[in-house]
Amino acid sequence: MRTNNTIVKWKWIAAVFFAISMTGAIVGCGGEDAVKDVTNDKQAESGNSETKIDDSEESEPEDTDSEEKTEFYMGETAEQGDVQFTLVNVYESSGSELITPDDGNIFLVCEFDISNNSEEDIGISSVMNFEAYCDDYSLTLDIMGLQVPEAEGKSQLDGNIASGKKMNGIVAYQVPSDYKTMEINVTPDFWSGKDIKFIYSK
Repeated sequence: MRTNNTIVKWKWIAAVFFAISMTGAIVGCGGEDAVKDVTNDKQAESGNSETKIDDSEESEPEDTDSEEKTEFYMGETAEQGDVQFTLVNVYESSGSELITPDDGNIFLVCEFDISNNSEEDIGISSVMNFEAYCDDYSLTLDIMGLQVPEAEGKSQLDGNIASGKKMNGIVAYQVPSDYKTMEINVTPDFWSGKDIKFIYSK
Protein backbone atom coordinates (compact mmCIF):
# COMPACT_ATOMS: atom_id res chain seq x y z
CA MET A 1 0.00 0.00 0.00
CA ARG A 2 2.85 2.39 0.83
CA THR A 3 4.30 1.71 -2.60
CA ASN A 4 1.04 2.51 -4.34
CA ASN A 5 0.60 5.68 -2.28
CA THR A 6 4.12 6.79 -3.11
CA ILE A 7 3.54 6.21 -6.83
CA VAL A 8 0.28 8.13 -6.72
CA LYS A 9 1.93 10.99 -4.84
CA TRP A 10 4.73 11.28 -7.39
CA LYS A 11 2.23 11.19 -10.25
CA TRP A 12 0.34 14.11 -8.68
CA ILE A 13 3.56 16.03 -8.17
CA ALA A 14 4.58 15.40 -11.80
CA ALA A 15 1.13 16.45 -13.01
CA VAL A 16 1.20 19.67 -10.99
CA PHE A 17 4.74 20.49 -12.13
CA PHE A 18 3.74 19.86 -15.76
CA ALA A 19 0.69 22.06 -15.42
CA ILE A 20 2.77 24.87 -13.87
CA SER A 21 5.37 24.55 -16.65
CA MET A 22 2.74 24.70 -19.38
CA THR A 23 1.05 27.70 -17.78
CA GLY A 24 4.39 29.51 -17.57
CA ALA A 25 5.16 28.74 -21.19
CA ILE A 26 1.75 29.99 -22.33
CA VAL A 27 2.01 33.13 -20.25
CA GLY A 28 5.56 33.69 -21.49
CA CYS A 29 4.51 33.45 -25.11
CA GLY A 30 1.57 35.73 -24.51
CA GLY A 31 3.84 38.25 -22.77
CA GLU A 32 6.23 38.42 -25.71
CA ASP A 33 3.33 38.92 -28.07
CA ALA A 34 1.97 41.59 -25.80
CA VAL A 35 5.34 43.33 -25.71
CA LYS A 36 5.57 43.11 -29.48
CA ASP A 37 2.03 44.50 -29.84
CA VAL A 38 2.80 47.41 -27.51
CA THR A 39 6.04 48.14 -29.36
CA ASN A 40 4.28 48.04 -32.72
CA ASP A 41 1.52 50.29 -31.41
CA LYS A 42 4.08 52.82 -30.15
CA GLN A 43 5.93 52.74 -33.47
CA ALA A 44 2.66 53.24 -35.34
CA GLU A 45 1.73 56.14 -33.10
CA SER A 46 5.20 57.61 -33.55
CA GLY A 47 4.94 57.27 -37.31
CA ASN A 48 1.52 58.94 -37.32
CA SER A 49 2.78 61.84 -35.21
CA GLU A 50 5.73 62.35 -37.56
CA THR A 51 3.36 62.35 -40.50
CA LYS A 52 1.20 64.95 -38.80
CA ILE A 53 4.24 67.16 -38.16
CA ASP A 54 5.34 66.88 -41.78
CA ASP A 55 1.83 67.74 -42.96
CA SER A 56 1.70 70.77 -40.72
CA GLU A 57 5.07 71.95 -42.05
CA GLU A 58 3.98 71.51 -45.65
CA SER A 59 0.73 73.39 -45.07
CA GLU A 60 2.39 76.30 -43.25
CA PRO A 61 1.26 79.51 -45.00
CA GLU A 62 3.81 81.78 -46.59
CA ASP A 63 4.75 85.02 -44.92
CA THR A 64 2.46 87.71 -46.32
CA ASP A 65 3.63 90.51 -44.05
CA SER A 66 6.41 91.70 -46.34
CA GLU A 67 6.25 95.41 -47.01
CA GLU A 68 4.74 96.58 -50.28
CA LYS A 69 7.32 98.18 -52.55
CA THR A 70 6.83 101.92 -53.03
CA GLU A 71 10.19 103.03 -54.49
CA PHE A 72 11.08 102.34 -58.12
CA TYR A 73 13.91 103.17 -60.48
CA MET A 74 14.15 103.76 -64.21
CA GLY A 75 12.96 100.70 -66.10
CA GLU A 76 10.96 99.30 -63.18
CA THR A 77 7.17 99.03 -63.25
CA ALA A 78 4.85 100.03 -60.43
CA GLU A 79 1.51 98.24 -60.52
CA GLN A 80 -1.80 98.81 -58.76
CA GLY A 81 -4.56 96.47 -59.77
CA ASP A 82 -4.54 96.46 -63.57
CA VAL A 83 -2.72 99.78 -64.07
CA GLN A 84 1.06 99.97 -64.57
CA PHE A 85 3.45 102.94 -64.49
CA THR A 86 7.01 102.74 -65.82
CA LEU A 87 9.70 105.42 -65.91
CA VAL A 88 11.22 104.46 -69.26
CA ASN A 89 13.76 107.27 -69.74
CA VAL A 90 15.22 110.50 -68.36
CA TYR A 91 16.74 113.15 -70.64
CA GLU A 92 19.03 115.99 -69.56
CA SER A 93 18.97 119.02 -71.84
CA SER A 94 20.58 122.44 -71.92
CA GLY A 95 17.81 123.57 -74.28
CA SER A 96 18.27 125.25 -77.65
CA GLU A 97 18.90 128.71 -79.08
CA LEU A 98 15.32 129.74 -78.42
CA ILE A 99 14.67 127.70 -75.27
CA THR A 100 17.17 127.98 -72.43
CA PRO A 101 16.96 127.17 -68.71
CA ASP A 102 17.80 129.59 -65.92
CA ASP A 103 21.46 130.16 -65.13
CA GLY A 104 23.03 127.13 -63.49
CA ASN A 105 20.07 124.93 -64.42
CA ILE A 106 19.30 122.26 -67.00
CA PHE A 107 16.03 120.75 -68.19
CA LEU A 108 15.19 117.27 -66.96
CA VAL A 109 12.62 115.44 -69.10
CA CYS A 110 11.08 112.28 -67.63
CA GLU A 111 9.30 109.84 -69.94
CA PHE A 112 6.61 107.47 -68.65
CA ASP A 113 4.61 104.57 -70.05
CA ILE A 114 1.17 103.96 -68.53
CA SER A 115 -0.86 100.83 -69.27
CA ASN A 116 -4.53 100.64 -68.42
CA ASN A 117 -5.57 96.98 -68.36
CA SER A 118 -8.56 97.67 -66.11
CA GLU A 119 -12.18 97.63 -67.24
CA GLU A 120 -12.61 101.38 -66.81
CA ASP A 121 -11.14 104.50 -68.41
CA ILE A 122 -8.67 106.43 -66.26
CA GLY A 123 -7.61 110.08 -66.24
CA ILE A 124 -4.04 111.36 -65.98
CA SER A 125 -3.02 114.92 -65.07
CA SER A 126 0.62 116.00 -65.09
CA VAL A 127 -0.25 118.81 -62.67
CA MET A 128 -2.50 116.89 -60.26
CA ASN A 129 -0.90 113.43 -60.30
CA PHE A 130 2.82 114.23 -60.39
CA GLU A 131 4.93 115.83 -57.66
CA ALA A 132 8.70 116.23 -58.08
CA TYR A 133 11.66 116.85 -55.80
CA CYS A 134 15.30 117.44 -56.66
CA ASP A 135 17.71 116.77 -53.79
CA ASP A 136 14.68 117.13 -51.48
CA TYR A 137 13.61 120.53 -52.91
CA SER A 138 10.15 120.70 -54.47
CA LEU A 139 9.83 121.49 -58.18
CA THR A 140 7.12 122.73 -60.51
CA LEU A 141 6.48 121.59 -64.05
CA ASP A 142 8.37 123.54 -66.69
CA ILE A 143 6.43 124.02 -69.93
CA MET A 144 9.53 125.15 -71.84
CA GLY A 145 11.18 121.83 -71.00
CA LEU A 146 8.53 120.10 -73.09
CA GLN A 147 9.89 121.87 -76.19
CA VAL A 148 13.57 120.95 -75.96
CA PRO A 149 15.02 118.92 -78.85
CA GLU A 150 15.19 115.77 -76.68
CA ALA A 151 11.41 115.95 -76.17
CA GLU A 152 10.54 116.26 -79.86
CA GLY A 153 7.59 114.07 -80.84
CA LYS A 154 6.56 113.38 -77.26
CA SER A 155 3.38 114.58 -75.57
CA GLN A 156 2.76 115.84 -72.07
CA LEU A 157 1.20 113.30 -69.68
CA ASP A 158 -2.39 114.56 -69.74
CA GLY A 159 -5.65 112.98 -70.86
CA ASN A 160 -7.76 109.86 -70.57
CA ILE A 161 -6.61 106.29 -71.16
CA ALA A 162 -9.35 103.98 -72.36
CA SER A 163 -9.70 100.46 -70.98
CA GLY A 164 -7.06 98.20 -72.51
CA LYS A 165 -5.04 101.12 -73.91
CA LYS A 166 -1.70 102.81 -73.15
CA MET A 167 -0.21 106.27 -72.84
CA ASN A 168 3.34 107.47 -73.37
CA GLY A 169 4.31 110.97 -72.39
CA ILE A 170 6.69 113.28 -70.56
CA VAL A 171 6.91 115.70 -67.66
CA ALA A 172 9.70 118.31 -67.59
CA TYR A 173 11.43 120.27 -64.84
CA GLN A 174 14.35 122.63 -64.35
CA VAL A 175 17.01 121.34 -61.95
CA PRO A 176 20.49 122.51 -60.92
CA SER A 177 23.13 121.22 -63.31
CA ASP A 178 24.97 119.60 -60.39
CA TYR A 179 21.90 117.82 -59.01
CA LYS A 180 22.27 114.35 -57.53
CA THR A 181 18.83 112.77 -57.09
CA MET A 182 15.47 113.33 -58.71
CA GLU A 183 12.26 112.00 -57.16
CA ILE A 184 8.85 111.92 -58.82
CA ASN A 185 5.83 110.93 -56.74
CA VAL A 186 2.86 109.69 -58.72
CA THR A 187 -0.57 109.80 -57.03
CA PRO A 188 -3.40 109.03 -59.48
CA ASP A 189 -6.95 109.40 -58.18
CA PHE A 190 -7.65 105.72 -58.84
CA TRP A 191 -4.49 104.58 -57.02
CA SER A 192 -5.22 103.33 -53.51
CA GLY A 193 -2.60 103.03 -50.80
CA LYS A 194 0.78 104.72 -50.76
CA ASP A 195 2.20 107.02 -53.44
CA ILE A 196 4.56 105.63 -56.04
CA LYS A 197 8.04 107.14 -55.87
CA PHE A 198 10.30 106.98 -58.91
CA ILE A 199 13.95 107.76 -58.19
CA TYR A 200 16.60 108.81 -60.70
CA SER A 201 20.20 109.48 -59.66
CA LYS A 202 23.04 110.84 -61.72
